[in-house]
Amino acid sequence: MDMENKKKKIKTDFDALNSSFMHIPHLNIETARDLLDLGFREIYELSGRSPEVLFESLKKNKTDTPKDRLYFIRMAVYYAETDDPEPSKLSPHAWKS
Repeated sequence: MDMENKKKKIKTDFDALNSSFMHIPHLNIETARDLLDLGFREIYELSGRSPEVLFESLKKNKTDTPKDRLYFIRMAVYYAETDDPEPSKLSPHAWKS
């Protein structure tokens, strides 16, 4: 198989890509997939959830989950709980602390 055909074989996660979570600004597709794997289907379902507990649940199922996924989850929960989110908080880097 030549390199061009190999590149075409990359699997796209259409379920995650088409999920409601992709409406959250700056959320990556990996986090959308993780939220789906945790049983969430809609953004509002994240409201009132602890990002740290969600992250720990995720790590139990996927032990190689990177630490920065917690920042994306914090951002997603904030977005779910906030009617008018501040643009500065719609970046995973804003949630590192």
